[in-house]
Amino acid sequence: MRTALVIGTGLIGTSAALALSAHGAEVHLADHDPQQARTAAQLGAGTLTAPAGPVDLAVVAVPPAHVAATLAEAMRGGAARAYLDVASVKGGPLRELEGMGVDRARLASYIGSHPMSGREKSGPLAATADLFEGRPWVLTPSRETDTEVLNLALELVALCRAVPVVMDPDAHDRAVALVSHMPHLVSSMVAARLEHADEAAVRLCGQGIRDVTRIAASDPRMWIDILSANPAPVADLLSEVASDLQETVRALRALDSADQDKRLAGTAGIQSMLSRGNAGQVRVPGKHGTAPAAYETVAVLIDDQPGQLARIFADAGLAGVNVEDVRIEHATGQQAGLVELMVVPQAAAVLSTALRDRGWSIRA
Repeated sequence: MRTALVIGTGLIGTSAALALSAHGAEVHLADHDPQQARTAAQLGAGTLTAPAGPVDLAVVAVPPAHVAATLAEAMRGGAARAYLDVASVKGGPLRELEGMGVDRARLASYIGSHPMSGREKSGPLAATADLFEGRPWVLTPSRETDTEVLNLALELVALCRAVPVVMDPDAHDRAVALVSHMPHLVSSMVAARLEHADEAAVRLCGQGIRDVTRIAASDPRMWIDILSANPAPVADLLSEVASDLQETVRALRALDSADQDKRLAGTAGIQSMLSRGNAGQVRVPGKHGTAPAAYETVAVLIDDQPGQLARIFADAGLAGVNVEDVRIEHATGQQAGLVELMVVPQAAAVLSTALRDRGWSIRA
């Protein structure tokens, strides 16, 4: 791929542009917000000058509600040989294009896509060239999509070092409702309980509540666009969650009963819900999309000072141990914290011994 046009220079568009530019492609940037486009260009994502002729690939990175109109406008102007969008819903934009009367020849130059990567922050300043590395990038070709267009999309995915996954557009929308859209709303609902909570309670927040509420920090305006484009599948899933919540509430009420039989029934209800949660959680893919692995945790007490994490990782490297994952929990009201290093089971004892020898305090 020699030339590309990225329309929309937010987090996803700028990250894709950075990756393409890093591989030598001539990238042209366009955005309805000139300042945002200038910021992306200053980061090295591309140039603000318009292409002299059709580019190899136009990447449309605008909110879902504007994808079809933006694609249609670009197609009418002959902006590219191939067109791809990166919106988080796929069935709607394709149907809108068909409803606009876009002919089969132009539909042949289009492929839908969705890189399954992002951050809580939006905009070009949050973008990185490695945002998509190792992450699934869904491609949703239609019956009309030309093979050359699919190949250009696969080249984009490869240059971004993502993992291509081909899906039907509507199957994709049901899938992301399950693994992304519905969980975001549930996270927001949990976080909303904290808004007016007592300060003394909030100060007790640990890693568990941080994990559950992390994605609730995302821009509400962006999520209104996403959810407006995929409301029915999300509503269906939330209805099922609501049913589970009602059953869980009944089980908890029963646990509070003086009646022994009711308490036993309540225990069984909670046990069932927790067991179902265990069964679902183990299906979440692990590192690099592989089957989840069982890790052991080495917990290290640290002072909250610059360079501490770098020292720990350096010492782990000297011990020949690869840290698979890491969690950090800060001590309430103290300049200290606990770093939990996840490693393969056979490396846990080696790492603990090595870190102790280098003066680290290991919590048993």
